[in-house]
Amino acid sequence: MTSTPEERLAAAGLKLPPTPSPVAVYVPAVQSGHYVYTSGQLPMVDGALPLTGKVGAEVTPEQAKELAQQCALNALAAVASVAGDLSAVKRVVKVVGFVASDPHFTGQPGVLNGASELLGTAFGDAGIHARSAVGVSVLPLDAPVEVELLVELHAPMGL
Repeated sequence: MTSTPEERLAAAGLKLPPTPSPVAVYVPAVQSGHYVYTSGQLPMVDGALPLTGKVGAEVTPEQAKELAQQCALNALAAVASVAGDLSAVKRVVKVVGFVASDPHFTGQPGVLNGASELLGTAFGDAGIHARSAVGVSVLPLDAPVEVELLVELHAPMGL
């Protein structure tokens, strides 16, 4: 197994994107003590949403799962922007995911597996986390999925 989360992502054909620019008045991530809290991250790619609409209607569950993976990559970029790099992450504590859902769609946990599986790839056992998968009527910019993370960092020297 390769040594850093970034190398493990690269081995899976994935790369951290640049830190996503906020779409309103907030910052992508905040560090408090040994924890980093990310803002909800949309599945932006090069500053745009690849798909819009409701999961179970305009967006398939399989497409939404891939979008959740992109949300997680964007959230990890936000973590790295305040932590320096992903090797600073001790463990992923919590994932909260929102799925803009057709009223009859009930597969939100399967969609969020896209984010959870990515975190397992990057961090192994340290990527196993608590999670909420919430169906909602609409998300910002008509995004199908939004993901936020809470990660614990390794203790800085001297603490």
